[in-house]
Amino acid sequence: MAIVHDLAESLVGDITPFEGISKEEKHRRESEAMRHLCSHLLENSPQSKEIFALWQEYEDATTNEAKFVKDIDKFEMILQAYEYEQSEDKDLEKFFENTMGKFNHPEVKCWADELCAKREASKQKIIK
Repeated sequence: MAIVHDLAESLVGDITPFEGISKEEKHRRESEAMRHLCSHLLENSPQSKEIFALWQEYEDATTNEAKFVKDIDKFEMILQAYEYEQSEDKDLEKFFENTMGKFNHPEVKCWADELCAKREASKQKIIK
């Protein structure tokens, strides 16, 4: 599921919340891309049906596994934003604001809290 959920992005790109594209439109584009990948490239094989079902499960977040993968995906985004901030000397606060308070899995929430604390500490060093 962790790999499958990004397959649509290979066709539509990684659409972030800051691009002015609604969630509905993002979902429509990704759903269309997944249908294309599964029906045309994988010829509606049993494997393509499983891939599409995993993608849909992730999108619907109906299972604990899907919710966990969503949390991991959000954490990866803020980790990458943090790394960019450190290497590029940029402020990517909007990525953190978009995810904070939205983690469900306790361990991933802990990771996010630790990352935010580390980020704040590094900001304080710059100010001093």
